Amino acid sequence: MSSSSVRRRRAGAAVAATALCLLAAAVPPALAAAEDSSAGHARTAASSGSAMHSGSGPARTVIPPDISRLAQGTGRDIAITIDDGPDPTWTPQVLRVLRQNHVKATFCIVGTRAQEHPELVRAVAADGHQLCDHTVDHDVTMDHKPVAYQRQQILDGKAMIEKAVPGVAVTYYRAPGGAFTPESRAIAAANGMRPLGWSVDPKDWSRPGLPAIVSAVEGTLPVRPTVLFHDGGGDRSQTVAALAQYLPWLRAQGYTFAFPARTGP
Repeated sequence: MSSSSVRRRRAGAAVAATALCLLAAAVPPALAAAEDSSAGHARTAASSGSAMHSGSGPARTVIPPDISRLAQGTGRDIAITIDDGPDPTWTPQVLRVLRQNHVKATFCIVGTRAQEHPELVRAVAADGHQLCDHTVDHDVTMDHKPVAYQRQQILDGKAMIEKAVPGVAVTYYRAPGGAFTPESRAIAAANGMRPLGWSVDPKDWSRPGLPAIVSAVEGTLPVRPTVLFHDGGGDRSQTVAALAQYLPWLRAQGYTFAFPARTGP
């Protein structure tokens, strides 16, 4: 082969290599743009509350911002809620009574108490009870505070509970003393928590005596009631005794136990 032929072949190979390099450099930006576009669509779908896993799946559950006061189920279902804990003395006793009666309840947990006693939050979750955010430190004047303060109390309280028991959902929000506002309800619902009220309050927190508590909860019950009890905030021996008497009575009356409504009226 002549030297001129070798030179021509080397020149042709160099041109081809240059063309391939240019094509390779041009392709990734196009692919990256397509990937960015797909990711943007996924982020938009997630932020709008749609589940788009592999192009299918149910829409994200929409949580109403209105206050739930009903148990899930039928007219013979009842929801038991336990507030203001956890407490190292009373929460284990309440858990024991619930376990003995095969009852699942909803525990409305104060964030700072979850920080102090994470093992009790784990015990509540391990027994199959639902978790409810009861704010950072149980400020009953929240409805008179700025929205930014309400948001901090709600979201930080939820985070404290979640840190105590990672991976377990906090599915409800109860304002301390019922101090809800439209803004606080909207904040809770936007973060997956149904605002939770009650329909029966035996005022066990005031320690009126076992007969008074039992009389209040064994009176005429509304349809699908949500009953308020406490495991924190003071001596709860009357509450423990009332639950031990009340829960078997409810079963004898034909009631079954359910969690509060999450997506209903």
